[in-house]
Amino acid sequence: MKILLNLIPLTLLILQALVIGGCDGGSEVNATAKEVLPEVAVVTVQPEAVALTTELPGRTVAYRVAEIRPQVNGLILKRMFTEGSNVKAGQVLYQIDPAPFQAALENAKAAVEKAEAQLFSVRSRAERYRKLVAHNAVSRQDYDDAVAAERQVLAEIEYCKATIETARINLGYTRVTAPISGRIGKSNVTEGAIVTAYQPLALATIQQLDPIYVDVSQSTSELLRWRGGAQNGSGPDAEKTVELVLEDGFLYPLEGTLQFRDVTVDATTGSVTLRLVFPNPENILLPGMFVRAVVKEGMCGQAVLLSQQAVSRDTKGNAFALTVDSENKVQRRMLVVDRAIGNRWLVTSGLDSGDRVIVEGMQKVRPGAEVRAVSLETVEGGTRNSDSTERVDTPSTTRN
Repeated sequence: MKILLNLIPLTLLILQALVIGGCDGGSEVNATAKEVLPEVAVVTVQPEAVALTTELPGRTVAYRVAEIRPQVNGLILKRMFTEGSNVKAGQVLYQIDPAPFQAALENAKAAVEKAEAQLFSVRSRAERYRKLVAHNAVSRQDYDDAVAAERQVLAEIEYCKATIETARINLGYTRVTAPISGRIGKSNVTEGAIVTAYQPLALATIQQLDPIYVDVSQSTSELLRWRGGAQNGSGPDAEKTVELVLEDGFLYPLEGTLQFRDVTVDATTGSVTLRLVFPNPENILLPGMFVRAVVKEGMCGQAVLLSQQAVSRDTKGNAFALTVDSENKVQRRMLVVDRAIGNRWLVTSGLDSGDRVIVEGMQKVRPGAEVRAVSLETVEGGTRNSDSTERVDTPSTTRN
């Protein structure tokens, strides 16, 4: 028992020494931690030339549309095309029963022959009366009646000739032909159907698909910006080529052109309509498809592009970025961004050439804090090397 009581003071002394030693070690660790600066990855702002484009939503519209309607009444004898096929201008599409119109034509021809037969008799009488009236052998009234009869027969002949032409035209209308070349849709009538001239229901519809229109909407604010660019020779009117992105996200292989801009602003949307023309030899584009037109605005020779991950926004939605100054301290810069170009923002205000912007490690630093800057050779991913003004002891890594 005495031995245990003697050991208690010795144990307390050992514990006290251990506690004091542990506290001293913690102080050394804290001091070392304070000396280690947070490491951030930065990119150096370098203005570059970039092509400015704008994506506008729109839909495809057929270049020309022709609704086929009959011009005479009759019975459809035959349909002479395949639904969904390509037809050429002048190709016969439907055959209407021509028998009644052929009979009308023959009737008009016979009427002309009848009038011409009468003409010989009345003309001879008028000639004889002309000689006799000079000698008062016939009355003046008989002579006038003979001349009037001759003129009446001549007028009747002209009328019958016009009737022949009308009958010939109507007979030609029994062959319903294609007014334009293009792709024809389904037929709304079949053989045996009775049709009327200029009926509301179209027999079929032909659409010309090569080339094809693309109608897109443009806001008035973009219109004013484009107009300012056009005055400087860099707007879309100076560079009219347009690209097209399809619904599946693929780029249409052929470029189009800007044909015209509407002059009326839609009061409900505050936008105007642009009409683009694209070649469509393979009929890839069909009327009614939703597409996105990429309109080239021009070139910007001193554009500042910043990776989207380097741009943050405050509670009010204002864009900002963190930069590292010459003293390796973090600074907050408010930015004005114009648009996204790929995976980068086009910055119009807030950054200057040579500024070092933090791309990675923003969550562990605050404005005013001192950091160790590590540069990235490219925004998309390059070899991480030490900044030219900093010495980095860690090995380099590759950014994928």
